[in-house]
Amino acid sequence: MLLPVIVGLLVGSLTAAISAVLVGRLFGASLSTQLSLAPKSVTTPIAMGIAERIGGIPSLTAVLVIITGILGAVGARYVFDAMKLRDPAIRGFAIGVASHGIGTARAFQVNEQSGAFAALAMGLNGALTAILVPLLARWLNAV
Repeated sequence: MLLPVIVGLLVGSLTAAISAVLVGRLFGASLSTQLSLAPKSVTTPIAMGIAERIGGIPSLTAVLVIITGILGAVGARYVFDAMKLRDPAIRGFAIGVASHGIGTARAFQVNEQSGAFAALAMGLNGALTAILVPLLARWLNAV
């Protein structure tokens, strides 16, 4: 499952960061707010560190991370069911990438395999986001 994990991680991580920044930009958010949105799909300590490093507002990022986690934990099941996505590994990995610790805790409640994949995704996404978001921030600062 190495290739699907790597592809899912890259696509999920990039989509989470870029879509958040684009939504912020669409609504006229300041650059510091956009930079605070970018790391919202990783666990709070990592996200706050990234936000501080790139010029975002760490406290705003913390709030966004918590909201993202709660929304993912509450709503993911409905999204997966609507997509007819039944594989617990895929469900777990997706929620781990998108909804970090809160989503991972919920995944463990639902299914042990989902929880294990969510934990794997959460850790890998934290590391990848710490690398990718500063690169995205440099691009945003140049635009």
